[in-house]
Amino acid sequence: MKHILVTGGAGYIGSTLTGVLLDAGYKVTVLDNLLFRQQTLLEYCGNANFDFVYGDCRAEDALKPLLKTVDAVIPLAAIVGFPACLRDPISAQTINFDAIALLERLRSRQQQVIYPTTNSGYGATSGDVFCTEETPLEPISLYGRTKVDAEKLLLDAGNAITLRLATAFGISPRMRIDLLVNDFTWQAVTNGSIIIFEKDFKRNFCHVRDISDCFVHCLKHFDTMKNEPYNVGLNEANLSKAELAMKVKEQVPRFYIHYAEVGSDPDKRNYIVSNEKINKTGFHAKVTLEQGIRELIVGYRILSRRAHTNL
Repeated sequence: MKHILVTGGAGYIGSTLTGVLLDAGYKVTVLDNLLFRQQTLLEYCGNANFDFVYGDCRAEDALKPLLKTVDAVIPLAAIVGFPACLRDPISAQTINFDAIALLERLRSRQQQVIYPTTNSGYGATSGDVFCTEETPLEPISLYGRTKVDAEKLLLDAGNAITLRLATAFGISPRMRIDLLVNDFTWQAVTNGSIIIFEKDFKRNFCHVRDISDCFVHCLKHFDTMKNEPYNVGLNEANLSKAELAMKVKEQVPRFYIHYAEVGSDPDKRNYIVSNEKINKTGFHAKVTLEQGIRELIVGYRILSRRAHTNL
């Protein structure tokens, strides 16, 4: 049985991924400092193949003992997103990059790494031409720069796969409402209106369950996929903010959308992404935006915003 270490495994992706890995037959150890006081992994405690260690991924004395017993590492721990990194740049640097450098120094050459970077690295393109893995990376935020630097470090070292993840969406045990699809749907359900800046700026999107399934796909096909970056997103979800808002409005007809002509969004990312490379390995994202929006609408009847943001 393959043993996987997931750092940051109590976060938005990790809380879903942990269950997916256990269901796929892996042994899972999570290292997390529970920054948001989340209790999202409690349902797995009765599983003999699950273990949890409270600790910081930047601490050698926390990480080194765990690496003695695992076959692969999925380092999810990060300060995620432009606003969160801007608020705490020191943590962004030390968690997003320095902790990866520590992992790289401590792991054996046989231990596999599957690293979630971000297609934020493509920065501010025209939004008209598909970005492939060959497109030059030009991150425009501290978040993008730290993730791109960590990706390069791992790919140069070898025995790693990096996944340039699209903007995630959907319900997770450790919920985040500040992600774009999640936020637009929240605004529709709770406020009934939204003001959108830079309405034509585009992104690619991917459901959190599809992202989790992609990590399992990479573990199963590691030898044929290793030492390469892969875009991971939903092919049908290269959309502008305006197009996304209209997708939400289809399910929340009372949603009032105002496109601001004055002012700007400080997050200037604008790109569309090709997922052809990962598709050729046999992985295809399946959860549609429509399905995800419906799921969010139902979930928001349960949640309150205060405890479910990354800020």
